[in-house]
Amino acid sequence: MRPGNLRRGTPELVIAAVAVAATAIAGGAVAGWPGVAAVAIGAAALSLVVVRGLVPRSAAQSVRHTRDKQVARAITGYPQRRSIVVSSLTSRAFYEADLRPVLEHLLAARLAENHGINLYQDPAAARRAFCRTSADQALWPWIDPAHVLRGEERDMQRPGISRRTLARLINRLEQL
Repeated sequence: MRPGNLRRGTPELVIAAVAVAATAIAGGAVAGWPGVAAVAIGAAALSLVVVRGLVPRSAAQSVRHTRDKQVARAITGYPQRRSIVVSSLTSRAFYEADLRPVLEHLLAARLAENHGINLYQDPAAARRAFCRTSADQALWPWIDPAHVLRGEERDMQRPGISRRTLARLINRLEQL
């Protein structure tokens, strides 16, 4: 610890020392020397805990701790995401409102990162990069940002994207 850092912590150290001294006096008044000893042991243990928290970890401990946190992290929002996908399979309106924007954003990110293409400024180049085969051509309307729904496509009763089409679309986005 540098001397400048120690000087910045002086008020806290003084307050802690005064609190320990006052507690030791109170312990001595109530229980005599055993009370003073109990306060001294408690203050020493608390000081060790505080110092242990202030000392930086070694690189190996930091990596192990980070890895443990990643393993223990729960998937948040999974039920909501699953609900969006299930709703998109049953209703075209849900697909257009909820899942399509997510897939479109993913397409835009993949095109920008891997091909240097802006989906919204150069949609023709984006389509050429996405559509390598005729099967990809069939997927394009499901993700094309310029696609505008007509009246019958907005119908809530109209079926959404099929599981097979969604799986092919996700695979193509991963390949991109």
